[in-house]
Amino acid sequence: MVNTPINPQTEDLNVSRERALILEFEQVGIQDISIVGGKNASLGEMIQQLSSKGVNVPNGFATTAYAYRYFIESAGLEDKLRLLFADLDVEDVNSLRQVGKQARMLMLQTPFPEELQTAIAIAYQKLCDQYGSDTDVAVRSSATAEDLPDASFAGQQETYLNVHGLKGVLDACHRCFASIFTDRAISYRTIKGFDHFNVALSVGVQKMVRSDLAASGVMFSIDTETGFKDVAFITAAYGLGENVVQGAVNPDEYFVFKPTLKKGFRPIVKKRLGTKELKMIYDVGGSKLTRNIPVPQSDRDHYAITDDEVLQLARWACIIEDHYTQIRGSYTPMDIEWAKDGLTGQLFIVQARPETVQSQKSANLLKSYSLTEKGKVLVTGRAVGEMVGQGSARVILDVHRIDEFKPGEVLVTNRTDPDWEPIMKKASAIVTNQGGRTCHAAIIAREMGIPAIVGCGNATELLQTGQNVTISCCEGEDGKVYEGLLAFEVKEVALGNLPRTRTHILMNVGNPEEAFSLAAIPNDGVGLARLEFIIANQIQAHPLALIHYKDLKDELARYKIAELTRLYDDKPEFFVDKLAQGVGAIAAAFYPKPVIVRMSDFKSNEYANLLGGREFEPHEENPMIGWRGASRYYDEKYRQGFALECKAMKRVRDDMGLTNVILMIPFCRTPDEGRRVLAEMEKHGLKRDVNGLQVYVMCEIPSNVMLADEFADVFDGFSIGSNDLTQLTLGLDRDSALVAHLFDERNHAVKRMIGDVIRTAKEKGRKIGICGQAPSDYPEFARFLVEQGIHSISLNPDSVLKTMLEIAEAEKF
Repeated sequence: MVNTPINPQTEDLNVSRERALILEFEQVGIQDISIVGGKNASLGEMIQQLSSKGVNVPNGFATTAYAYRYFIESAGLEDKLRLLFADLDVEDVNSLRQVGKQARMLMLQTPFPEELQTAIAIAYQKLCDQYGSDTDVAVRSSATAEDLPDASFAGQQETYLNVHGLKGVLDACHRCFASIFTDRAISYRTIKGFDHFNVALSVGVQKMVRSDLAASGVMFSIDTETGFKDVAFITAAYGLGENVVQGAVNPDEYFVFKPTLKKGFRPIVKKRLGTKELKMIYDVGGSKLTRNIPVPQSDRDHYAITDDEVLQLARWACIIEDHYTQIRGSYTPMDIEWAKDGLTGQLFIVQARPETVQSQKSANLLKSYSLTEKGKVLVTGRAVGEMVGQGSARVILDVHRIDEFKPGEVLVTNRTDPDWEPIMKKASAIVTNQGGRTCHAAIIAREMGIPAIVGCGNATELLQTGQNVTISCCEGEDGKVYEGLLAFEVKEVALGNLPRTRTHILMNVGNPEEAFSLAAIPNDGVGLARLEFIIANQIQAHPLALIHYKDLKDELARYKIAELTRLYDDKPEFFVDKLAQGVGAIAAAFYPKPVIVRMSDFKSNEYANLLGGREFEPHEENPMIGWRGASRYYDEKYRQGFALECKAMKRVRDDMGLTNVILMIPFCRTPDEGRRVLAEMEKHGLKRDVNGLQVYVMCEIPSNVMLADEFADVFDGFSIGSNDLTQLTLGLDRDSALVAHLFDERNHAVKRMIGDVIRTAKEKGRKIGICGQAPSDYPEFARFLVEQGIHSISLNPDSVLKTMLEIAEAEKF
């Protein structure tokens, strides 16, 4: 029996909280989930505990779980509802629709008790006294079972934006109560094992942030795909935040490295411009509360928020995560919604809940997917979940046709919202035209443990119902839909059983998009991060073509560079920015372990293939032993390009705070050449021993071995490049099929070279490792290196675990 409600505005709240119909956000905290639901309890917690730390949260109030139960019992609704649900089969979409509709109608046709209407009126008037007459509010549902560590309940009930006046607030609250019986909420509770009548609904009424005049988005205090804990992942788009949440737009994306952010640095290690086609605004004078309008191309071509705002949001993500981790007693990554007020320019947090997917995964089990055959790529988009899924495609554009979907099919649609959830749990994978990595389809796919590719643009046009497809999300940030059912494998490794070795095990990492996932493999850092991958794939243009952009003779190259660099008036800044972000992402992934970054080592023919490169590169008969590596850096014909590389590395170390980056000079023929390169670097603020900077040299030329004692006086360490050292020791072109059979790093001459340089480096007190291919390919070569006393071995990621076992065995003897 529900007792008579009390009015918290006039009675002692401490005595009567359990019978309060309304509580202001300032009166509740995280301990009150059973009273006001997870969403509202969290808002109250942040207002109470984090406002003093600078976190802005708009004020508001909540109807209580008691108010919901009072409404249900006073109207005698429970018996009628139980009768409706008695024979429900949630797997039957049509039955679910019919029962859900009847339940909602029953709720909406039952008026609110007078006491509840009065309590809402008093609370709303108090909000108007603070913010202005008929203040605009967001009215959101907050169930008492939501935002739990293993069940988010995100989006299961309704939200209403731009609600004005008491009549509008009462109507929205009533609709929120009814939304506890949306089809998706009924289905979700059943899947998660919650009794429909043990869950109550609270409604939060919160002052709107005028993000319709600015921007909004979602952020996570963890990487949503890899579970990498040290970054905040932020998305942003113009207008109200519902478009980002629902996946109606492809937002901008940012990754910020938390450990050095907390030290005062500016570590935005990744940025990606979204298309942001639409923005949701107030429908002033219209028949609806909100409406979508197109975003002008000029706005779409700019980021929705500034770098300073990105960093501010990331700081708040850290504060919120740290607070919830402290009160829960275990690491608690957070899923947070934010908004920028276009009238005041202020940022606000409008929701925060625990992240419910990555935080539940075992840290001691490494599970990896890989395709074992190739196929035709049909569609690409943003990868969600590092998995592979496959099946027959089912293209559905209308939610009213979801009953056509069969278990195990691949759902292909424009975008999803919670109304699609009854079939999403049956899908083998999901592909959408719209959305970013924080949209509804992405969140539910992660929770269901299936791969998804979002933001494809035209998947519903290119894929056909009945077509067999493979969905690959295990190849980096770009997800690919392949034609046919391709073979793939899944590997699981229990990390707790792996041996630790005296020899440091490092990795060769070239692709920044893979860095966060690779960091989960046991390692001691990165032995080789190649700039060439970033330059070729993310920059694509020759550095001198960017510096001399206005004078380029190649019109096609000028056009392509203009397209690539459209966000940059200063074309060289494009090179610096992209290179710094690429290296920054790798350095952040392995921080504070050492990350050895090799400065560019393209050959002249490879440089020529970059956009605009042919105007700046000579023709060489044998580029492999020509103008490459160190010899370019101080040369008048390239030193401007090297200056951009130095500027990028300085930004990584000084601005991002990633001082674990060790720079390495390739193909340095003489100690004097090494000194000239170091002098060139010093001109651009990269001086050895300043801010802990170390500079290594590649050992890949016989002179590096023969003069190792002299090179040790110039550089801090060595890294053996076994490929070049082998071809130059044996005097053969490793790319020539005619002599390929003679190329073997295990040749006695090569091994003697390596043994000699390891011995000399150790005598001179310098670290020495190897980053060449040989130890990845030949276990016996790895054993040889251990016997010689090498300090570190850098391996290709796919060979780290097996080679680690080989090295552990070798170290026993």
